[in-house]
Amino acid sequence: MPTRLQHLPQRAKDEKKANKKYFRKLRQKKPRELDATVAALHEEVFADTDCLACANCCKSASPIFRDRDVERLASHLRMRPAEFVHEYLRMDEEGDYVLKAKPCPFLGPDNYCSVYEHRPKACRAYPHTDHKGFHQILDLTLRNTAICPAAFEVVRRLREALPV
Repeated sequence: MPTRLQHLPQRAKDEKKANKKYFRKLRQKKPRELDATVAALHEEVFADTDCLACANCCKSASPIFRDRDVERLASHLRMRPAEFVHEYLRMDEEGDYVLKAKPCPFLGPDNYCSVYEHRPKACRAYPHTDHKGFHQILDLTLRNTAICPAAFEVVRRLREALPV
């Protein structure tokens, strides 16, 4: 996995133009079978993916923390929500709460999440390759191909499975 992960940013960069063109066509056509195809590819790719061997999402990206996420995590950590925000979060350019630091402070050296049962909704759904209404998150998916080897693979297979 380290070699695969090591080369992922360059592979994603090499494929970005083709993926953007493909996604532009998908956005225009909105194939009826898109969600079902992506969901099947998601299942197929994740059957062979060990996220604990990678954890690149936790090392290099931050989820968006919604109020419910802040409340849930603060409660779990026995903090007030305001303390949790002050300790761990900052407001990004778009007005969303994100982590102050990378890697995620809840990621252990073994790539296990110390707050896994209480993690933010965005972490639970990452990399969103099984999202209903997939055509609505194409830009996000394109960004995720540079972070998540599974997202990269889902998109690669999608281009083969659903040529547009």
